[in-house]
Amino acid sequence: MNKKRKISSYIDIRNTVFFEITVGITANTVLLLFHIVTFLLKHRLKPLDVTIAQLALVHWMLLVTMGFIATDTFGFENWGRDLMCKSVIYVNRLTRALSISTTCLLSVFQAITLSPRNSCLEKFKHKSSHHYPCCLIFLWVFNMLLNIRFLISIGATPNVTSHSLVFVTESCSQRPISYLFRYIFLSLVNVQDISFIGLMALSSGYMVSLLCGHKRQLQHLHSTNLSPKISPGQRATQTILLLTSFFMLMYFLDCVTFSSLVILWNNDPINLCVQMLVGNGYATICPFVLMSTEKRMIEWLISRWKRQ
Repeated sequence: MNKKRKISSYIDIRNTVFFEITVGITANTVLLLFHIVTFLLKHRLKPLDVTIAQLALVHWMLLVTMGFIATDTFGFENWGRDLMCKSVIYVNRLTRALSISTTCLLSVFQAITLSPRNSCLEKFKHKSSHHYPCCLIFLWVFNMLLNIRFLISIGATPNVTSHSLVFVTESCSQRPISYLFRYIFLSLVNVQDISFIGLMALSSGYMVSLLCGHKRQLQHLHSTNLSPKISPGQRATQTILLLTSFFMLMYFLDCVTFSSLVILWNNDPINLCVQMLVGNGYATICPFVLMSTEKRMIEWLISRWKRQ
């Protein structure tokens, strides 16, 4: 209780956390609605559009559950119910896992799309479009099963003090599970994260090399006075490269702040708030990066503004 009052006293940090969550929810809602309207009008979406829509949905769910967690952390609400704790924590962990896996899939798919005809990835070009929906469904099912442990171990914090409980939020705690299951789940999560980060790094490096090679070719074909236009595919690739680079940066910072929260500062309130800000950074910035390069959305917003 003392910790809750201490955290709630940091008004500026508290307001910054809620401002970040509100901005992120609003931006992801706009991005998701735009792709829903596009689907209703055209009745067909490209794999890239489907992935962006899924990212917007995942980040929207992540920030909404983070809003519930923040209200409990800062002392505005006490859940006190097992079902509420299980649902919020489960969805929050699930969407965090889906965020990294969907971003990785987006990066790998764009690398395959950008690959030239004589590359080793050429044979995956036609297959990737057909199997892409199955990959998205697999990511949902896999992560739902992987994070099901939170539905079992998370519950409302009892009134009786127990040293065996691990506090997740002020109202929710994690009950102890056997060492074997804990080791298995942690190993799977770590292997998953390392694999996705590694795939992102490899696909990003591959796309950078292709873009550099394409730029050198254009410099030979065009005079120095002319500035060649960037194709839509190259623009999409640059956007995905920016997203993956930003994600890896925020993931690294999140690991650093989480480690310092657990080891160095011993749940210091300021470090806890910083960890919340860093953990939500990618979900908040991602829709703005995607919207800034979406010509259809910009043109639609400009036309709506002119009508008013």
